[in-house]
Amino acid sequence: MAYGHAGQVLRVDLTSRRTWTEPLPPAEVLRAFVGCTGLALYYLATETPRDARSTDPETPLIFMTGPLTGTRAPSSSNHVIVSLSYDVPYAAGAGHSHGFWAAYLKFAGYDGVIVTGASSEPVYLWIDDDRVEIRDARAVWGKGTRETERLIKAELGGDPAQISVACIGPAGESLLHGASVKNDRNHGAGKGSPGAVMGAKRLKAIAVRGSGTVSLAAPGPFLATAEAWEGNLFVTPEGGVPPVAALLRSAGITRHYTAVADLSMLAGKNLTDPEWGKTYARNYVQGCTMWRVDPQPSYNCSIACAYNVRITSGPFQGMTVSLCGGGENTEGAAALIGVEDPGAALVMTDHYDDIGLESSTGGAVLGMAFEAYNRGIITKEDTEGLDLSWGNYEAALELLQQMIEHRGFGGRLTGGLKAAAAAVGGGADRFLVHVKGAGINLHDWRPVWSVLLGQVIAGTGPSWQAPGVDAWTGAPDFGYLRHPPGTTPEGKPQAVRVTQIEKIWEDCLGVCWFACWGVKDVTRLAAQAVAQATGWEDFTREEGLAVGERVINLMRLIALSRGFTKENEFDISPRLLEPPPAGRAAGISIAPYLRDMVEEYYRLMGWDSATGRPTAATIDRLGLWALAERLGVAPLIAR
Repeated sequence: MAYGHAGQVLRVDLTSRRTWTEPLPPAEVLRAFVGCTGLALYYLATETPRDARSTDPETPLIFMTGPLTGTRAPSSSNHVIVSLSYDVPYAAGAGHSHGFWAAYLKFAGYDGVIVTGASSEPVYLWIDDDRVEIRDARAVWGKGTRETERLIKAELGGDPAQISVACIGPAGESLLHGASVKNDRNHGAGKGSPGAVMGAKRLKAIAVRGSGTVSLAAPGPFLATAEAWEGNLFVTPEGGVPPVAALLRSAGITRHYTAVADLSMLAGKNLTDPEWGKTYARNYVQGCTMWRVDPQPSYNCSIACAYNVRITSGPFQGMTVSLCGGGENTEGAAALIGVEDPGAALVMTDHYDDIGLESSTGGAVLGMAFEAYNRGIITKEDTEGLDLSWGNYEAALELLQQMIEHRGFGGRLTGGLKAAAAAVGGGADRFLVHVKGAGINLHDWRPVWSVLLGQVIAGTGPSWQAPGVDAWTGAPDFGYLRHPPGTTPEGKPQAVRVTQIEKIWEDCLGVCWFACWGVKDVTRLAAQAVAQATGWEDFTREEGLAVGERVINLMRLIALSRGFTKENEFDISPRLLEPPPAGRAAGISIAPYLRDMVEEYYRLMGWDSATGRPTAATIDRLGLWALAERLGVAPLIAR
């Protein structure tokens, strides 16, 4: 009997319309990669043809949970969607989501779903315990994610609260870069553009309902560990800063968003005006204070950072918008293009989620185009009549629709971030906000260099893999209790290394990162919970952190197998290397220090500082030679 894990994955071949189950990998593999990101990347590394592209039918699209998903562990709602990145050609893509979908999948008896092939017509997958159907999705093809969820639940019948739907919107159907997979209205996975991979397979949605439970090896001790962990979520470590859960509890971003602007981190007007960001944040908080905010918890989640807002005054009166828990989504959707009205900002953010487009990617395209227009590089003649003055959200909505329909000026901006800048011309690439050609996790990280370094070195393209310790919270389990100065290079590579190892380990568990980030004793409690859930009685904190390190190195091996070189590490927007014009980091740039910081990070990771490749000793220690051979990169690593 499997404990913690369900013990099997569901396989789906859309070309042959066949579904079947198979057991999880052997115990030694499972313990080495655990679940979620780690286990999904293991499948990707072992099953993807070497010359495959992200949208090829044979490329697997992998939905994976972890051993703690669907348990009493705090916020045990996490699943990851992994495939080849659609945005960074040499990387895997990995995006996380929460809500109820992952827990329901575990209750149905599956740890993951691995989809290959491509359908000739739009379809969706219906998983109802051991009954699995590939169903016609033509009626919802072209619909937004909100309407798709509603219509599929209505078609399936029963209690809609017991069904969770993960689906793409028109952006995924149109294979836009940044296309996300949304679920449970407030949640979604966007990094690596899994929505585009799903759209290429003509798979509109996966709906799931489960009636089972997660079996635990030691239920009593597990519950005690889960309660101890839960008890630390909102406790500030002595002498330290609060954990993120305390800041974002009960839609906390609607109360604390001005703190982002006060730190000069709000990405206003395509990162040109940090001071304007204060106006944006103040308006946002004031609007949410006036209107009705309803926190929306995920499965077993006491944080409830996601929220709905009922707008009760102004031009958008009567609308209800649904947002996830941080402030990044509104910055990409609205702040990057200079929207000041809080109602318009909320509506823009909700629209991105409804069309299934990650706002950090779509926002980077629009922010670049808006700045080019306001600089006079392009005119109304170039935009075919669109007025891209800062703050014109109506023009932004039209531009997004043009991108979806591949028409007009927007149709020229759909080939990825760099291609969009090239289409605009006039040196627009200088102010396109990206790392490695993909949208970054917003905010403006120029005042906090460990966070910016973490975006640069992240193994699946820019993402929250290595949060550093300069902003939001600390890493109390590693002695980082308070924020160090943000704009000095000293100590940043080490902070990035330890927080990346911790974060990637936590990404294998099946819990939300906000139940871990800055929480004291979380590395010990998480490992203890895994031991008690799975029956791996001697599983320790040290073994868990080794899992994180192993997965980081697997990401690097996958990248090397697809042509990554060290110079790709420095494919960074010139805007991110500019000194900010105002604010706390005014006149200070990371650029003179960045190469040395990256090479120091390499050294600390046990990688060759000249090539960025793991050393033979590192591959030995982490037991990765078999995967290096499978990926064809063993000859690149000097034994």
